[in-house]
Amino acid sequence: MKTEAKLLLDKSIASLTLAIHHFNSPFDTGRQEAVLILLDHSCEMLLKAAIVHRGGRIRPSKNEHTHGFEKCVQIALSDGAIRFLDDNQALVLQMLNSLRDAAQHHLVSVSEGQLYVHAQSTVTLIRDVLMDVFQIDLQEKLPRRALPLATSAPTDVVTLFESEVEEVAKLLAPGRRKRTEARARLKPLAILNRALEGEKTEPTLRDLDSLSKQVVAGEPWDSIFGGVAQLTTTDSDGPGIVMRITRKEGVPIYQVPEGTPGAFPVAIRHVREQDRYSLGHTDLRKKLGLTPNKLTALIWDLDIKSDPKLFQTIRIGKSAFPRYSQEALRVLQKAVSEQDMGEVWQRYRKGRLKPTKGGSDAAQLGTRRASQKRLP
Repeated sequence: MKTEAKLLLDKSIASLTLAIHHFNSPFDTGRQEAVLILLDHSCEMLLKAAIVHRGGRIRPSKNEHTHGFEKCVQIALSDGAIRFLDDNQALVLQMLNSLRDAAQHHLVSVSEGQLYVHAQSTVTLIRDVLMDVFQIDLQEKLPRRALPLATSAPTDVVTLFESEVEEVAKLLAPGRRKRTEARARLKPLAILNRALEGEKTEPTLRDLDSLSKQVVAGEPWDSIFGGVAQLTTTDSDGPGIVMRITRKEGVPIYQVPEGTPGAFPVAIRHVREQDRYSLGHTDLRKKLGLTPNKLTALIWDLDIKSDPKLFQTIRIGKSAFPRYSQEALRVLQKAVSEQDMGEVWQRYRKGRLKPTKGGSDAAQLGTRRASQKRLP
């Protein structure tokens, strides 16, 4: 084993040992945060050790900083020569990393059932990777002891969500006035569901209140948390020993391109309109190298604004913002390379007095006032 890989692996085992120590601790002070942070660090060190061991790189060229957690997951998942993770293992890492973010950077209250599910499934993942990549049995690295008795029986993630939503409903019952406690219980559930849908952002108070209203209205938990409804857990080697979280059979998994804002590997991503339609008229002009007028002419000629996949008017308060998607940029780039812009301009000049569908644009010339100006 390479020296760097061995040192990284030692760090991984050390953090895992400390995570288990804190999980089994009878003291609650900082326990949840310690378990999540240490498990996350253990997984990141293990990913880097495995990538180095298989001949991969954990640093971009001409940069001394190593890759972050998400990039390591991408390499371990998609690089054919190095690949050692499957889609379900990547989901486990995604959920853990999202909860760790909340624990390290703000506030999160995780129930004992949730903490157990994430801790046991992570230990199982580490065990599998150690054996597959290094041919090392995790039992060789940890003391041979049984877990201490639990006052509540561990459960699977689906049953766990059902019971958690029931508890939230009790907190929100008339006369209880437990909104703050309900938010605290909903937050880790929302974080987990967002992670499964590809979102890395934490839920806002408005998001949590919206979820609370759905719970009070009696909506089924699998309708409120659709991402979690896709999961199941398996205990293949006996209760409390191995726990693997997987997507239910028949649920599609898509891999998003690297660099997609806010996305994580192996996630179906439902983006906000501001993220999907991320380009303004000026952004397009700079990328295409066109004048504002000629870009407007090309948009008009291709009827871009009539296609909701290419254009949307985003309304924030009383303001409206014309926005274009990345797909619109690709359509326009293809048109620029294939069409004569002079001919496009002539067609536009003949029809420029006709209103363009989809609303106004900052540089649009489809008005009589603009047509009176000197055109390039």
